[in-house]
Amino acid sequence: MSKQVTQINSKNVLRFNGKIITISKPSVMSIVNLTPDSFHDGGKHSNHKKLLKRIEKDINLGCSIIDIGAESSRPGASSIGIDEELKRLLPPLKLIRNTFPEIIISIDTYRSQTAIAAAELGADMINDISGGELDKKMLETVAQLKLAYIAMHMKGNPKTMQKNPTYKNVTKEVTEFFTRKIKACKASGIKNIIIDPGFGFGKTIEHNYELLSNLEQFKRHKVPVLVGVSRKGMIQKVVDCSAKNALNGTSSINTIALLKGASILRVHDVKEAMEVVKIVELLKNKKWHECEKQ
Repeated sequence: MSKQVTQINSKNVLRFNGKIITISKPSVMSIVNLTPDSFHDGGKHSNHKKLLKRIEKDINLGCSIIDIGAESSRPGASSIGIDEELKRLLPPLKLIRNTFPEIIISIDTYRSQTAIAAAELGADMINDISGGELDKKMLETVAQLKLAYIAMHMKGNPKTMQKNPTYKNVTKEVTEFFTRKIKACKASGIKNIIIDPGFGFGKTIEHNYELLSNLEQFKRHKVPVLVGVSRKGMIQKVVDCSAKNALNGTSSINTIALLKGASILRVHDVKEAMEVVKIVELLKNKKWHECEKQ
């Protein structure tokens, strides 16, 4: 059975059959890769016992969404095909849903067939790196399943996206993409839409930081904005480090993103992201005096 999701209301709340995300306060999405070749944590979650322990830890730390992916979308990655994706995805998904019935589960896929199979096992949300561009049936499928939908901007596909990506004005072009995409989502019947500028997906370092600098412009679409920069090349190349050592840079960019209006942080490291959220919310709400009373 799919999850009924109602529209974001005036109080900026996403409702998932009794599950709630309050968008007025930033949320954290935990990345759970079921792939052997992801750029940072490939192969770490093949053991189901360790996988559940990791998810339990992230839930206890305060994450609102678990984002499960079974196909790597790192630059240069080749497609694995739907049979392999489902083989990797469905058994852990079933286990996670049965173990943690209240957590919101997002599925990182661009295939409508995968969305259908995942919804049957209790997925709540589809996180589509192509925004429906790689599977033209995705939008109508998500609408029929009554799932929430994350539409990301990507130029090309994971295998080709970093081969000399060019824009005349990256902020303008990505913004215009979302204007069209949100209209298409609504026309298809999708009620809950989240947008992701797609840092690192068909963008140079310059493109990524221009988008970050102008991130507040995406608020004009009046839907939640997700930012996923966790340990990516846009950090590694600037501070000259590996993915393993890119946590500090990740927290720095996440802080900037929240100050510029991001609603959801997609991360490998939930504890540090929750600390960023806490500090930024303290600053925005001017409640630092409450800390002195503790």
